[in-house]
Amino acid sequence: MKFAIVGAGAIGGYLGARLALAGEEVTFIARNRNLAAINANGFKLIEEDGREQVARNLRAVQRMAEAGPQDAVLLTLKAHQVKDVLPELRELFGPHTLVVTMINGLPWWYFHKLAGPYEGRSLESVDPGGVIGAHIEPERVIGGIVYPASELVEPGVVRVIEGNRFTLGELDGSRSERIEALSQAMMRAGFKSPVSKDIRGEIWVKLWGNLSFNPISALTHATLQDICRFPATRELAARMMTEAQAIGEKLGVEFKISLDKRIAGAEAVGAHKTSMLQDVEHGRALELQALVGSVVELAQITQTPAPNIEAVYAVTGLLAQTLSQHAGKLALSPA
Repeated sequence: MKFAIVGAGAIGGYLGARLALAGEEVTFIARNRNLAAINANGFKLIEEDGREQVARNLRAVQRMAEAGPQDAVLLTLKAHQVKDVLPELRELFGPHTLVVTMINGLPWWYFHKLAGPYEGRSLESVDPGGVIGAHIEPERVIGGIVYPASELVEPGVVRVIEGNRFTLGELDGSRSERIEALSQAMMRAGFKSPVSKDIRGEIWVKLWGNLSFNPISALTHATLQDICRFPATRELAARMMTEAQAIGEKLGVEFKISLDKRIAGAEAVGAHKTSMLQDVEHGRALELQALVGSVVELAQITQTPAPNIEAVYAVTGLLAQTLSQHAGKLALSPA
């Protein structure tokens, strides 16, 4: 298959390098030092066990028109970055091109092909004015969920921290020929790539933790382990998750694990900094709308009380605004 990776960072690099090593035709959409490094040296992948592999049978381009139509486009950007690539993105589309969303939080397509009173509705928090939905036909979209952790240690070099599972799902829950082909390509590359009949339910299980632990960690500079072991923040996370569960259940979501088990899973990760805390420390824009603002919007749509989520969203939003206004970053250092 021909793959374009839009977002040649930690997850995009991991996916693209593995796919290229398995013999797929891979093109990275990249810029600046990353672009130069990939074209000069290929993409180096440092696996969990320290083993290094370099994928050289790939290319990187800056303009999507240079890549041309693909079989599958993997969107491995942050949610707020998608709108920035829309003008060019259609250069990658042929008649049957798939767009696979490997993005944290609730996606812009959430209500497409979702039977019920909200079918076809847009999520303003992640797609203001429906701009993304207008550029990417929902018929192209395959939902994807990212479970691994990796880091871009330097341009063209990714280190895998843990995990190799990327769950896929059609928006209508069907097991189509195209998703089977995509899953098979991913598995040939060494990934676990199950096809879910309920991709939204899978999204909620991951989001359930992200919507609470990410903003709490950004505000407190605490790791997952710290949040779960400090009684007050553990209780706050549980209250936020309880509110989120009520919202999800009104939308027909079935939560297949208990709240306590989900929190225990986060605690077991250990002294890990969430992505939102890392963004605060490095002065990057926060994924606040996709992870929390979207849930606040769903609370309003479903008329579900969510005072704890709304309060945490408000103060994290002010933090994001303050950092942006001052082009600043915020990290703890020894006194």
